[in-house]
Amino acid sequence: MAKKRAHQDVPTGDRVVVYTDGGCDPNPGRGGWGVAVVEGKRVVRELSGGEEQTTNNRMELMAALQALGAFPPGTRVALHTDSTYVRSGITEWITNWRKRGWKTAAGKEVKNQDLWRALDEAAAQHDVQWHWVRGHAGNEFNERADQLAAAAIASARRRQVHVAATLTNDATDEGVDLFSAASHAPKTNRGAWAVVLRFGSVKKLLSGKVEAASANRMSLLAVIEGLRALKRAVSVRVFCANDYVIDGATRWLPAWRARDWRTADGKEVGNRDLWEQLAPLLRDGIEWVPTGGIDPPELMQEAKAAATAALGSD
Repeated sequence: MAKKRAHQDVPTGDRVVVYTDGGCDPNPGRGGWGVAVVEGKRVVRELSGGEEQTTNNRMELMAALQALGAFPPGTRVALHTDSTYVRSGITEWITNWRKRGWKTAAGKEVKNQDLWRALDEAAAQHDVQWHWVRGHAGNEFNERADQLAAAAIASARRRQVHVAATLTNDATDEGVDLFSAASHAPKTNRGAWAVVLRFGSVKKLLSGKVEAASANRMSLLAVIEGLRALKRAVSVRVFCANDYVIDGATRWLPAWRARDWRTADGKEVGNRDLWEQLAPLLRDGIEWVPTGGIDPPELMQEAKAAATAALGSD
């Protein structure tokens, strides 16, 4: 008999309530993470993503890190995870890891140190209560986070098949391939973008640097500048690693425009100025090729190198 789903009424008080989960198939292998933001008896916001080569523990950590990163500093958060690794690490082990220079009691390097350091820094910017919840025990919000993580894994698998098929097609004189890339330095808040345009045997590289930026803004700007550079109407394949850009351009943008650039909850759309620039450039004949979580094609690597070089230049 199937286990009855427990319908949870989570008292939020003045805290944001989130449920996180992560996993791999196989482990190690292709991974996914999911975040469900809860108010009362319903999920009001969902986040998800994944990586091509990772582990269960890294995806559990990434889910918690992405959850905290979704809120402004100073937010009071009640975070629920079914990972004892995450909860014990952040509430018990991490203090001694710091004292020992990120070494275990046995003197070995802490595994997944990059994510633990990032999570430690993110947690310090909020007031976080860490809760453990038993996985696959009927908690609907934990189950939803698990579903989001599993969907991210499945999506990455489908994406890899699609991109592999796309890349088997040789460039032709009938359309343009646009390879976009971005680079961002959080400490200086500087960013850079680059795009490689391929039309048959002809290739063109464009890049630029911005003083006040974010990774998302740079990814948007790369696509905008690439589309602006086209001198006539042709079919275009846009290779992009940023799901935020692809989802915005293909799913969210019409509703934003209809609501006068407001989200469903009435807030102004983030990066509105760039979305308003991108909107008139979108037309029939554009195919979006998501490349996040897979080995990027050669010209995308070239674009990435150009963005990195632009960011490092004076």
